[in-house]
Amino acid sequence: MVRCPSGTTPIAGKDSASEIDSLWVLSTEVTWDLYDIFVYELDEPDGASPADAVSRPSKPYVPPDRGFGHDGYPAIGMTRKAAEGFCEWLSFKTGLSVRLPTQPEWVYLASAGNESPYCCGVSGDTLDDIAWYLDNSEHSTHRVAQKKPNAFGLYDIHGNAAEWVITDTRKPYAMGGGYRDSAENSTTTSSQRQVSSWNQSDPQIPKSQWWLADCSWVGFRFVIEATEDNTKRLKELRHE
Repeated sequence: MVRCPSGTTPIAGKDSASEIDSLWVLSTEVTWDLYDIFVYELDEPDGASPADAVSRPSKPYVPPDRGFGHDGYPAIGMTRKAAEGFCEWLSFKTGLSVRLPTQPEWVYLASAGNESPYCCGVSGDTLDDIAWYLDNSEHSTHRVAQKKPNAFGLYDIHGNAAEWVITDTRKPYAMGGGYRDSAENSTTTSSQRQVSSWNQSDPQIPKSQWWLADCSWVGFRFVIEATEDNTKRLKELRHE
């Protein structure tokens, strides 16, 4: 986790800015190493979950990593509901207040406080330094943290996997672009709204609430509000 300072970020289409509080932020996208624990209940080896445990995803019916790679690779293909469920589960397990970032928070964290379309002072022509995207990804995700981080110490903000965020609409949106997106669609404000084609081949009726059968480019990272209690608990967990 990286502690990112408070600041402001412009609000698209408005002559105002959104105030962003200090946050603890996962420095990489959530990897399969962690997401597998949630999906396969590896934290409950005897199969006995506590009575008040949160709901978990159904087991995937297609290889969830799409053959891209598993250990150290970003977890992909989950719905926003599943990403939110993971945050609820991790909150339950750790005693922390874990959640997805809001859309303004994500833009601020991605840009590391500046108004450039790309972090680290790069342009679309030099995006290779910090991102796996259409021009260099070879149509696959890659292990996290192989490129340069932004000024806040966050890796893979652009490309690799687009990232779910909380919005003021019920429609799920992911930010930042993924491995299949062009430089123009991998900026700090690039967004994608989930559409029906992302889950078109799912044979279930109704379709899965947890997995997107036709979406291999969306993942997430989580944030924790940098309150005194959360910060104290994080320090305790580091020593357990």
